[in-house]
Amino acid sequence: MESKGIFILFLMLALLSCQSKRERVVTPWGEELVMNGEDVEQPSEEEENESFDLDEIVKAGELIALTVSGPQTCYDYRGSRLGLHTMLCQQLADSLGIRLRMELCRDTAEMFQRLHAGEADLIAYPVAPLTNQSPGWVVPEEKAQLAALLQNWYSAARLAKAQADEQQLLRTGGVKRTVFAPMLDKSGGVISRYDGLFRRYSQPIKWDWRLMAAQCYQESTFDPKALSWAGARGLMQIMPQTADHLGLPRSQMNDPEQNIAAAARYLEELEQTFADIPSRHERQNFVLAAYNGGSHHIRDAMELTRLHGGNARRWADVAVYVLKLSEPAFYQHPSVRYGYMRGSETVDYVRSIRQRYQQYQGVKAKAPLNSSPQKSRNKKHRQKFDV
Repeated sequence: MESKGIFILFLMLALLSCQSKRERVVTPWGEELVMNGEDVEQPSEEEENESFDLDEIVKAGELIALTVSGPQTCYDYRGSRLGLHTMLCQQLADSLGIRLRMELCRDTAEMFQRLHAGEADLIAYPVAPLTNQSPGWVVPEEKAQLAALLQNWYSAARLAKAQADEQQLLRTGGVKRTVFAPMLDKSGGVISRYDGLFRRYSQPIKWDWRLMAAQCYQESTFDPKALSWAGARGLMQIMPQTADHLGLPRSQMNDPEQNIAAAARYLEELEQTFADIPSRHERQNFVLAAYNGGSHHIRDAMELTRLHGGNARRWADVAVYVLKLSEPAFYQHPSVRYGYMRGSETVDYVRSIRQRYQQYQGVKAKAPLNSSPQKSRNKKHRQKFDV
């Protein structure tokens, strides 16, 4: 008997459909299940032609999979989506030469309702025990070609590779870069060769240039050629879609000045997003957290903080629930809209930048290497920063 993992919940799917009409369910291993003890007529040729099986999926150029948020299924990470089942789905789509669309649902009931309504091709969720024979996904019975493909495509080796790939990305952050020293010339008061650019583009948004420098080191260690597996580029690790939004041509994403200028615009935009936080120091902590983990996740953590009696405008309080968004009891809470996140990385990101910024605060605004002196060196051009 072939593996039942992918199809073990055909019966549950059929039960949903039987609320409106009688249907038969035939498993891939040849068993025919008759719902409510009644047979139904064979589908007509016209009805069979309405099925959207593997051939049609490939022609459409898109595989649509349903899942829920979670560390093993799907979650946002550095502007992309990770999760074992997401990575497996991506491998499947890649093998077919088509794109993947992962749709997040609130729960299993929504997944089955949407699959039965024809809104997706499969459920990528371990509804059956994960074994060496199957990822435990659910495929509607009318997609026999897709089901057969999955049985032949899935293997223990493929699962192991997906797990190893994900762990490698999480260990390294997935960023290829040359690591430069956090201080280029401590005695000379030079943090990096880009100090002039940090000063120039931090002034319009009223950030201390040294805070931007500290963030840049956290992002790329001052490597303008830094590239992440997700496509983030340059000194401030800007994602391609963010570059499009900010008006930064993708061909200029590695240009130091254009990258820093775009990052400054993004910081200003995020600061406006958190304009309800009155303290500038606190608001900048939220901005840094959102730059790393996404503003939606931070808003989820703020709401959890409020519900549990904390101060939703104080980063120390909210950081507790950013961390808790990795726990099912919290990322599955009805008030949480954007699900699971790896909160420890975001909390460490803010902490590391603040610690490095403290080290940089003793650095005065001197001319960096390979850059002409800026007017801000003159006392009358100095600006007080609320950070």
